[in-house]
Amino acid sequence: MQTSTLSVGSGSLVDLIPSAPTLEPAAESQTARATTSMDFVVQTAGAEVACEQTSQLAPPSRPVERERRTAAPKVARRAISRRTCSLMGVQIVGSGSYVPENIVTNADLRERYGFDPDWIEQRTGIFARRYASRDQATSDLAAEAAKRAIENAGVKTGDIDLLIVGTFTPDHLCPSTACLVQEKLGLDVPAFDLSAACSGFVYSLATASQYVATGNSKLALVIGADCCSKIVNPLDKKIAPLFGDGAGAVLVSRGSPEQGLLSYQLGADGGGGPLLECSAAGTRNPVSIDDITAGRQFLNMDGKNVFMWAVRVVEDTIRLLLEKSGTRLEDVTYFFLHQANARILDHVVEKLGVPREKVLMQVDRYGNTSAGSIPLVLDEASRAGRIRAGDTVLMCGFGAGLTWGTALFRW
Repeated sequence: MQTSTLSVGSGSLVDLIPSAPTLEPAAESQTARATTSMDFVVQTAGAEVACEQTSQLAPPSRPVERERRTAAPKVARRAISRRTCSLMGVQIVGSGSYVPENIVTNADLRERYGFDPDWIEQRTGIFARRYASRDQATSDLAAEAAKRAIENAGVKTGDIDLLIVGTFTPDHLCPSTACLVQEKLGLDVPAFDLSAACSGFVYSLATASQYVATGNSKLALVIGADCCSKIVNPLDKKIAPLFGDGAGAVLVSRGSPEQGLLSYQLGADGGGGPLLECSAAGTRNPVSIDDITAGRQFLNMDGKNVFMWAVRVVEDTIRLLLEKSGTRLEDVTYFFLHQANARILDHVVEKLGVPREKVLMQVDRYGNTSAGSIPLVLDEASRAGRIRAGDTVLMCGFGAGLTWGTALFRW
């Protein structure tokens, strides 16, 4: 494996080869909201599916412009729901990950575009990221991660009967990235994309688990993959340095009644959509020369308000799942959080009182890889032998939509 180093501050070195997780200072968060609830349980194909139906007590919403937006709304509109679900009897039998070989350090960005490495490091905790080559697309990263997961699980491609790819950076509008991955791997399976941005892996894992738990899939391949470097303006000093490219994959099959999703929540707030958007190239606004000139085909983000929303939703949804599942904080072995910003990760440490060694981090080496970030850190922990049967891990993704997906998973 290629090793690269870069200078930080006055002479210290950061090793870009995978290392023990570290954290950077974080920001404050807001508190959770209360709602009323009613539980119900469904038995399906021997697997218990438990959900909680909740009445949503949302604060008054702020009007959102539906025309071309000149400014994003200040806050997302809704408090998080208290609706949670449970799905036991499924297991992860293998994992794999892949990042491109091209390492782009903060020093490289300073040399190419005049970016300030100190600003990047202090605000985000990011020192480097990986960029796909010109001839690489999301499907290439996803297929490579999948091959490694298949090898890790010791299964045959013919055993796989479902493929879901969580991505918001598809190779094309059509065909789907999942169909391209299916062809690359030679699979005979139904295949589809799931678009939930940085929550895409947790959404995809929960979806695949439904197929497995109900007996409609025996072995599902779940991939989170994004080529973020190709949808950001490389000259945008506040957005471009945050993102990198990468993919992670897991294989899901039937497990024991003690294994699976102890509790999970998938959430969305479309009222916060303008906080993180690519406004051109869709059917609402087909890309034009004027759009390209203005850079509207690139990702636009209201960084301050996205950060404020993220730290709230991460804390609130984690507290909710621990409460509803009756799980103590000390019973969680590791926290696999979306690697958006080191300050958000540190927020979890400070606000929830999580031991630092339980919040694993790769954002310093890979940047924000969107749907790829959680399976990347999961795979690294698994291959290092950190996760054992019976362990409980917490995954939390959050991002554009706005969407979030949080899951307590018993290994």
